[in-house]
Amino acid sequence: MTVLKSARKGPSKADAVVVFLHGYGADGADLLGLADPLAPHLPGVAFHAPDALERSVNNPFGYQWFPIPWLDGSTEAQAKESMDRSIGLLNTWLDTVLADEGLTPDRMVVVGFSQGTMMALHVLPRRDQPVAGIIGFSGRLLTPDLLAAEARVKPPVLLLHGDQDPMVPFADMTVAGEALKAAGFTVYGHVMKGTGHGISPDGLSVALSFLKDRLGK
Repeated sequence: MTVLKSARKGPSKADAVVVFLHGYGADGADLLGLADPLAPHLPGVAFHAPDALERSVNNPFGYQWFPIPWLDGSTEAQAKESMDRSIGLLNTWLDTVLADEGLTPDRMVVVGFSQGTMMALHVLPRRDQPVAGIIGFSGRLLTPDLLAAEARVKPPVLLLHGDQDPMVPFADMTVAGEALKAAGFTVYGHVMKGTGHGISPDGLSVALSFLKDRLGK
């Protein structure tokens, strides 16, 4: 059976979990480093970060949750097939993490960056049970027109985006926020001023506050 490879940081016995979903062309280790500045403020939290299954076309040292036609020359059909496969693998992996940690979904927050945000905002609302929250850095909401009809659970969402992002337009933050609110989600937002396609110190600080609030830390 195909499974996602992942890494973990944190105490052997955790009372909550933070999951990092990496962006296009990166890997789990790229975001798992955020555990180092966050962990002192989140005692008892384990941090997990999986690698997507596919090697990135544009960066063979990294991975992709699905190809991006306008970046790598793939077709829309190939992108959809890859994303569908990644959705199944990610759902199975999330279930495994919760089982291994002995925790329920309400003790998990999922943090995405770029393509990882796209995966988080697509997958988590369509699961059977809500996680404690979703944090999305520098991403977008895929198929916003389908969200209201397909959402089964509605965990609170924090969206953060740099207003100088050259990769994923800053305007996508507003599109996602409005669609989420229209579908009945509680949505918070933070603009990382002067920031490109990345995570600024103030953005990480806002994310930490959200994590502490949602996990009762």
